[in-house]
Amino acid sequence: MTSKSWLQHYPKEIKPQYEFPKHNIASFIVDSEKKLSDKTALHFLGKDTTYKKILEDCYRFANLIRDLGVKKGERVAIMLPNCPQLVAAYYGTLMAGSVVVMTNPLYKEKEMIHQFKDSGAKILVTLDILSKKAQKVLPHTMLEKVLVTSMKHALPFPKNVLYPIKAKKDGFDLNVQYDDKIVSFEKLMSASSTSKILEEVDAENEIALLQYTGGTTGVSKGVMLTHYNIVANTYQAQKWSISEEYGEEIYVGVLPFFHVFGLTTLLNKAFLGGGKLLLFPKFDPDEVLKYIHKMKATIFPGAPTMYNAIVHHPKVSQYDLSSIKICLSGSAALPVALQEKFESITKGKLIEGYGLTETSPIAHGNLVEGYRKIGSIGIPFPNTDAKVVDSETGEEVPLGEIGELIIKGPQVMKGYWNRKDETDKVLKDGWLYTGDMATMDEEGFFAIVDRKKDMIISGGMNIYPRDIEEVLYEHPKVNEAAVIGVPDEYWGEMVKAYIVPTEPLTSSELDEWCREKLANFKVPKQYEIKDDLPKSLVGKVLRRELREEEEKSNEKTKINV
Repeated sequence: MTSKSWLQHYPKEIKPQYEFPKHNIASFIVDSEKKLSDKTALHFLGKDTTYKKILEDCYRFANLIRDLGVKKGERVAIMLPNCPQLVAAYYGTLMAGSVVVMTNPLYKEKEMIHQFKDSGAKILVTLDILSKKAQKVLPHTMLEKVLVTSMKHALPFPKNVLYPIKAKKDGFDLNVQYDDKIVSFEKLMSASSTSKILEEVDAENEIALLQYTGGTTGVSKGVMLTHYNIVANTYQAQKWSISEEYGEEIYVGVLPFFHVFGLTTLLNKAFLGGGKLLLFPKFDPDEVLKYIHKMKATIFPGAPTMYNAIVHHPKVSQYDLSSIKICLSGSAALPVALQEKFESITKGKLIEGYGLTETSPIAHGNLVEGYRKIGSIGIPFPNTDAKVVDSETGEEVPLGEIGELIIKGPQVMKGYWNRKDETDKVLKDGWLYTGDMATMDEEGFFAIVDRKKDMIISGGMNIYPRDIEEVLYEHPKVNEAAVIGVPDEYWGEMVKAYIVPTEPLTSSELDEWCREKLANFKVPKQYEIKDDLPKSLVGKVLRRELREEEEKSNEKTKINV
């Protein structure tokens, strides 16, 4: 039934199909350095690094891991926040033909052990403040070396001198117990060769990245992304942003690179486009506002919680944000009210996109230049096909009806690492079954209704949390909102809303608001006011944690009774 009706909306600058290069991802930085050698590639908290210098560091790292015995196809884990050392380790690993395993620095020991054992990583690159954790997990993994660096080595004077003092004051332990396995990143790098390495790869088949899912639906799985998956998706994102100019853009690098959204839309895309990347080790709205104002940043991919923090910042009016041209929102649903408010403040375009780790990650987006539908995830990217189907039969559902979104394209993963059964559940005849419930309208625009697993069934009625959250976000006193289903003896499940208000707010006010705008069966039966909502580092609200909180609360009630 799908006729790719979305293609009618493509502006003339975007083609439905492209031939994307089949090469090593690290070619992005090698090619841009040839044209922009002395231009600033990275800006990290006051310190500039040129394309020439960062490429040299990438070569040093590639030679370093070769000298340590890491072979083509073997895995290197990187557990760092956004910083220049991460860039060198990421591209250096790829240059050597080895596989990157991006690891969240906030992981607990149990999560680290699972990821390192499952991937079979041989080398770990991490920070001094994390070295004690690394030391504890070493005996339970196949890691042969832990390369330890420090933020101070990436900072300008006098920040590099003051950093250890501040870190200790904040309670961080910077002492590293070096031995034959835990070694200095800087010492190895300074002794390493800068001779050029760029391993040729079978881009469509050789894995570049093992990106682990968040584990929200069970054991965290390693998503196998090939060089071609990521190269294609980086080009798809570049083609979509038709107003971007090579060598001219300044990127707000606040999305963490240990998440594939940040890797593709910031790190890879900035180097493909010869841009300047402003690196932030964490999201701090004060710092982001200052840097956009001072550095005239133009591209700001982010998550709704980041844009929300900017919009509600008490001093936002004191900063000039007019340099912002394009913001791509991902990782969670973008409330319409937030989108409109952010665009009115910056005059830039904030567009909602959609994707998963399994799609490298972007599959859909609203057009930056052209027709868009607020509240939708837009239309498929070039070279990408999508359908809404019955989850059981795989048959397309009629236009406008809810079904499971499935995707086919060059950005779709190779599969899950060492998990053929799990791969076979989601990859069928080249189509990726996303687990997201969606609709497609007659113009080819898609809208995500919700995750299949987040759907609430109350009194036999299907209720999608996003519908209710959209209404709650429109309330003038609501800063953040999340909705889950909680067990109920009569209804099976009932709707509960969690609210972070901007000022005092009562349940009766919220109830009155929802009853005016929602069908009765969708109106929350309970409201809970909170100071904040549990979120992943990419800003996605973790409904799973809210459900776990609710379960624990119920258990306590039962015990008390």
